[in-house]
Amino acid sequence: MSRKIIIAGGGIGGLSAALALNLHGFEVHVLEQSDALAEVGAGIQLSPNAMHVLQMLGVSGDVLSHGFLPTNATMRHFQTAKEYLRMPLGDAIEKKFGAPYVHIHRADLHRVLHHAALSRGVHISVNARVKRYQNLAIQGVNQVQVYLDDGREMLADALIGADGIRSAVKKQMLPLASVEFTGQVAWRGTIDARKVPRNLVKPEANLWIGPGAHLVSYYVRGGKEINVIAVQEQKQWTDTRWSVQGDVKTLRAAFVNWHSDVTQLLSKVEECFLWGLFASRPLDTWVDGHVALLGDACHPMLPFVAQGAAMAIEDSACLAQALSAHEKIDSGLSAYQSRRYARVTKVQRMAAKNASLYHMQGASSHAKLLALKAANTLSSDISALPMSYVYGYRV
Repeated sequence: MSRKIIIAGGGIGGLSAALALNLHGFEVHVLEQSDALAEVGAGIQLSPNAMHVLQMLGVSGDVLSHGFLPTNATMRHFQTAKEYLRMPLGDAIEKKFGAPYVHIHRADLHRVLHHAALSRGVHISVNARVKRYQNLAIQGVNQVQVYLDDGREMLADALIGADGIRSAVKKQMLPLASVEFTGQVAWRGTIDARKVPRNLVKPEANLWIGPGAHLVSYYVRGGKEINVIAVQEQKQWTDTRWSVQGDVKTLRAAFVNWHSDVTQLLSKVEECFLWGLFASRPLDTWVDGHVALLGDACHPMLPFVAQGAAMAIEDSACLAQALSAHEKIDSGLSAYQSRRYARVTKVQRMAAKNASLYHMQGASSHAKLLALKAANTLSSDISALPMSYVYGYRV
């Protein structure tokens, strides 16, 4: 008999979970608090570990049709452009890990997942914000009652909180848990590639690192647009919103002394948004009876290993597998947490550690960069070894 799962949140994590659960025969209802399903932001990177899941979900072809396949990932000095790292991507990484490395616009990925979910019978409701939940037993059967802001009530066999870093589901499950400003802000924007001098941006995942800041650029939408993410240290974030309209002049001024490739690129940015970057310590639990958290709701992380979306996509497949393998919902949710907790916590810590490396903080970071450069000179496989833990994972 089909079991009903309610998912709070219609973002990348929520829709991936909906597809995975649908694939395993569950009846899925996605509740999105906004008045329309849409994704903001700019580009994201889908490494092989995420692409394996998207292949399993049957959407990798559509993802590739909207994406861009970079040839390498490079790390360069902010003024001299000397390379600390050059890691082969393209055919090399697909051969090594069995799936490609893809750059894609967030909106394009979201659209692919949304259309696939609708075509496969996933029910999606907008203007439906989950307010609270209640685990209960009805005639000896454990279920969860879901209460919406507008007064509606829904009954399901499980509730999955994929409602982001400010998760209402997490707030009830762990009222003392909090997210903290990381001291980092990120400018995000895209540029029409036709407006940028040819070869200014290499067909790579381009990372420029410097004192207190770093910048990433890469192509999306088949090379038609260039995604730019510029991160800078900032003492505080006082706005109640996660993102605000960015000031292009302030962005350019922050990187005025950087390499000409960077300043030329930023001169073409016409509009951007400024995001405060928040994270949290590992939570005590992700599960409360027939309720579980997924993605940013339980493991928000800095974007310094480009794994935020990938971890949510991995979560979705592991969740569906665990629930399918266990007759009891609570046992399946506990198994899901057990399988995911150590991995995402390690990736969270990797991202946090990269902040000091990317921003050249202290003598230890300079020593690590010199060691990375030496290892890269010997073999790109050696310098890229830490990422094998991330990329080589198959759900």
